[in-house]
Amino acid sequence: MEEESKKIQVKFDQAQEIGVYSNAVSVHVNKNEMVFDFGYILPNIKPTTIKVASRVNLSHETAESFLKILSNAVLDLKNKKKLSNEEK
Repeated sequence: MEEESKKIQVKFDQAQEIGVYSNAVSVHVNKNEMVFDFGYILPNIKPTTIKVASRVNLSHETAESFLKILSNAVLDLKNKKKLSNEEK
């Protein structure tokens, strides 16, 4: 029973399922929240221009949790790449 109550179901509407491409991020911090602007660099535009595709506002607590999850995911990816290279 306890384990079942810990499960969280995540749902996306159809437009969000595809996701948003981003190769740039900007972070703004104030006393209440952190704001992440995800975007992509427009090619062949001078001066270099980033088109913001999505803005995400997080509380400091949620941002800390996100940092831990993202750090673990990056470490997992690095370890998988390292194992893959060792197998070759």
